Amino acid sequence: MTTKPVVIRFFAPVIDVTVNTLMNAIDQKMKQGIKDFTILISSPGGSVIHGLSAYNYLKGLPATITTHNFGSVDSIGIVLYCAGSKRLSVPQARFLLHGVNAQFTGNQRLEEKQLEERLKGLRIDIENIAKVVAANTGKSAEEVADAMLERTTLNPNEAQSWGLVHEIKSELFEAGSEVISIQFQQQPQKSEH
Repeated sequence: MTTKPVVIRFFAPVIDVTVNTLMNAIDQKMKQGIKDFTILISSPGGSVIHGLSAYNYLKGLPATITTHNFGSVDSIGIVLYCAGSKRLSVPQARFLLHGVNAQFTGNQRLEEKQLEERLKGLRIDIENIAKVVAANTGKSAEEVADAMLERTTLNPNEAQSWGLVHEIKSELFEAGSEVISIQFQQQPQKSEH
């Protein structure tokens, strides 16, 4: 008896809570003997550290991972998408590559050494993202870094010619598949009295 893959619908930003939920869901299913996962992804991106961690985790599992863009895979979401050994996309989707940024709060002041440290961290993040995409597309890391710098948006056909997408397919999963939903809702701000 062959079991259907477990389908995880990741309709969320790539942040600590969503990545931990994804890894925990996969851990639980692997304990039940499941070794075949389809991750449906539509994500605006998010945190570099969480995206790279999720990618490395998924790539290192003794499991088959298929990723399927069902809307928009942007920014660090592309790294998560690259975790699939088979990568699919619906026909009406997009992929957005862009550089990374540093957030500063309020009127935060940094000394030269702190700025250099922040800049070095950004460069390493760009390099790591470019290496992941390059390893999964056949593009060079330099080509990917240039595409990030140019804020490149790809439709599914362009992403396929890039080597990012293997197949364009509307059907997301077989009838009767188990679907686990991962989403994130911003909590409403509480007013202070």
